[in-house]
Amino acid sequence: MPKFEDCLQRLEKIVQELEKGEVPLEKSLTLFEEGMQLSSSCRKELEEAEGKVEILLKQNGKLQVEPFESLTEKTPTRG
Repeated sequence: MPKFEDCLQRLEKIVQELEKGEVPLEKSLTLFEEGMQLSSSCRKELEEAEGKVEILLKQNGKLQVEPFESLTEKTPTRG
């Protein structure tokens, strides 16, 4: 399974190619299909990461879900 960043980069290239409108229909469909697969695997990775963040927050004694960005602002409480 490709890395999240690689998926995003490939998706951006596909979108750029499709937006140019110079791609033949057959190739457009192939690119679109690949894009959909990449999009779905990116979404899965994001959901998994979100799940891990929620678990970590619960282990930390907090039950509410916090946005991922706020984690970077806090100092780790590991000893």
